[in-house]
Amino acid sequence: MGLADEVCALLSSRGVAPGSVVEPTCGVGNLLVATLNAFPDIRVAHGMEVNEAYVGVARARIAELGESVRARVERANFFEADWPSWIAGLPEPILFVGNPPWVTSADLGYLKSHNIPEKANFHGRAGLDAITGKSNFDISEWMLVKLMSWLEGRRATIAMLCKTAVARKVLLFGWQREFKIGAAAMHRIDSAKHFGAGVDACLFVCEIGGASERQVCAVFPSLRATSPSGSLGHRDGALIADTGLYDRWKSLVGESHYKWRSGVKHDCAAVMELARAEDGGFIDGEGRSVDIEGRFLYPMLKSSDVAREGQPVPRRWMIVTQTFVGEDTGRIAKSAPKTWAYLSRHRARFDRRASSIYKGKPPFSVFGVGDYTFSPWKVAISGLYKKLDFKVIGPFAGKPVVLDDTCYFLPCASEAEAQLLGRLLGSSVAQEFFSAFVFWDAKRPITTDLLRRLDLARLAVVLGVEEEFREHCQSGLSRAPEPAVELAVARPRG
Repeated sequence: MGLADEVCALLSSRGVAPGSVVEPTCGVGNLLVATLNAFPDIRVAHGMEVNEAYVGVARARIAELGESVRARVERANFFEADWPSWIAGLPEPILFVGNPPWVTSADLGYLKSHNIPEKANFHGRAGLDAITGKSNFDISEWMLVKLMSWLEGRRATIAMLCKTAVARKVLLFGWQREFKIGAAAMHRIDSAKHFGAGVDACLFVCEIGGASERQVCAVFPSLRATSPSGSLGHRDGALIADTGLYDRWKSLVGESHYKWRSGVKHDCAAVMELARAEDGGFIDGEGRSVDIEGRFLYPMLKSSDVAREGQPVPRRWMIVTQTFVGEDTGRIAKSAPKTWAYLSRHRARFDRRASSIYKGKPPFSVFGVGDYTFSPWKVAISGLYKKLDFKVIGPFAGKPVVLDDTCYFLPCASEAEAQLLGRLLGSSVAQEFFSAFVFWDAKRPITTDLLRRLDLARLAVVLGVEEEFREHCQSGLSRAPEPAVELAVARPRG
């Protein structure tokens, strides 16, 4: 049985019995043909495809089935069709089935594709999130969100092959807007086997028009599995990976006075990141000897260093040209002329940096820099590696260690403060709390959005170290506010 037939068999077992079926990007018509074979009561079947050659193949297959009366395939662009008017004429229940593109808006822009939605920040991202890439989105996400909106008020089922991350975003979109979403499920598929893609993918099934009291989505390990391996849900405005853990530790959700920071962003590693040479000097990313002053050089750690077992030890040094965003870099020419000359020789590399955050800024600017960058102690975690492993980072060679922008950290004024925060974040309670939210198949499962959910002051109460927490957090870079109310939180078992 092929994938298309497996999809239809699963939908039939769920009680899906469509009056009409639509495949918005039908290709050569695999799913469209499978639905015609699986659901004899379909009155209308439509396929839409922008590729003319595919349209011809799909039409020939429909004709071969003898289904030209109730089924048709059109050459059309999904992003230009008048879907609301078209959907209004479809007999219910409606089944939207398909395998939409698995690329992002940025990918299609790079490929200069014309089959792309109008570029818009459709999630309403603001500020830095919109500038630095969070406004980028999967094309399939855009399509599914639009379909869900257009189907509001109709009896329909959406059944799409997509990335699991896309399915979650679409569900969250619908739940947050209180769309009438009934039963929802994600059935994992082997994307490497079926599509040669190395991503976590699923068949996403979502009923529209029959709102459920519980905003929960069952997750199945395969298309043929009859029992879910878990579930995700929507609670208190957030997407939850493990509803049981969330219910246990939701009292720890809060706005902590601690602010998680990202490391330094420079987008010019070959110039800005130096290694030690055997003679004690420095070499750049291309192996050339570098003779500069030490004033703007700092020992650094990357995600791979932070994620490595044991205590991280800096293997590289970073040139940090500013102490705050937008600071005039011209002072380097006077205080460190050899450093300025070195940077100036590579001016063209800096000018080629694509991110808009550098536009209009002084030469050799960096981003994600402030007093916190130079804090003597830090508690850090890798944003790239898929584990909740927090490391206490202290000075190295008499200087504060800086982190690159793939790491997140809490700045600390003292070793005692850093060690305390390290113990709190490494506790089983904190691990369970974060596990309630984290989706390990995401490209970057560890984010500042995840980390900042945990109120460390409340965690200190749960673990019985509130006095120690208050003592250490009243100095240096961090201040702990006096609690306004008595915290009522669960105590850890055992």
